[in-house]
Amino acid sequence: QVQLVESGGGLVQAGGSLRLSCAASGAFYSINDMGWYRQVPGKERELVATITKNSNTKSADSVKGRFTISRDNAKNTVLLQMNSLKPEDTAVYYCNAVIIKGFFSAPANYWGQGTQVTVSS
Repeated sequence: QVQLVESGGGLVQAGGSLRLSCAASGAFYSINDMGWYRQVPGKERELVATITKNSNTKSADSVKGRFTISRDNAKNTVLLQMNSLKPEDTAVYYCNAVIIKGFFSAPANYWGQGTQVTVSS
């Protein structure tokens, strides 16, 4: 019933920018951590950036200074602003959220379906 809806992926030239957005919808009690991960075919899914409910952030060294994660708790949304994109940023980007579905429910990971980001050289 809970869904993460992503938008903003696409094709961009090296040095360009994209902004990814992910909104949680459905019935749930609370959203804790949110984040973005990416995956290249044949490789393990890797963390890009995460953000807590109190807006504490972490990001991978490979994107520091270029990507910025933020969230809007009123809209149940997490954003990823991607600047100075490089060809090696090409991947499927997945939204992640730790959600408590009900008052007595345990936290659980939810994933978006992924959005393709392609950076041309």
